[in-house]
Amino acid sequence: MSQRSDCVFCAIVAGEGPAREVLRTDRIVAFFPLDPVAPGHTLVVPHSHAPDIWSIDRDTGHALMDATLEIAEAVRRALPIDGLNVIQSNGEAATQSVPHLHIHVVPRQWGDAMDIGWPSKTNWGDGAIDAAQDKLRAVLGQR
Repeated sequence: MSQRSDCVFCAIVAGEGPAREVLRTDRIVAFFPLDPVAPGHTLVVPHSHAPDIWSIDRDTGHALMDATLEIAEAVRRALPIDGLNVIQSNGEAATQSVPHLHIHVVPRQWGDAMDIGWPSKTNWGDGAIDAAQDKLRAVLGQR
């Protein structure tokens, strides 16, 4: 298990950082952030340091998703919620503030203060969308 001494999430995984843990397995740790946006807001992180989604193997990805599903179900059963966001960001441009891969499980209620900032309208034309589809299909081996 590789960890970085300068990473706050690695410190939590090692049991040395402050955290309210809700789940620990041999591959992941799930805990509340220090300043959650809602009661039950949980972060799911891999034991090994990985800065982003492109830095993990499939087994780690499966462990993260399995734990995320488990936390989402627990939140639904334990708390009075109207909905749930599952958010995973990569890089500063995507609002990633801690460079250790993590998934947010965020309980939602009507009228809460959470704003994920989706634009109401975009200006992408069909040409740009079609080109992106073609490029993705080519990389994925789809015709």
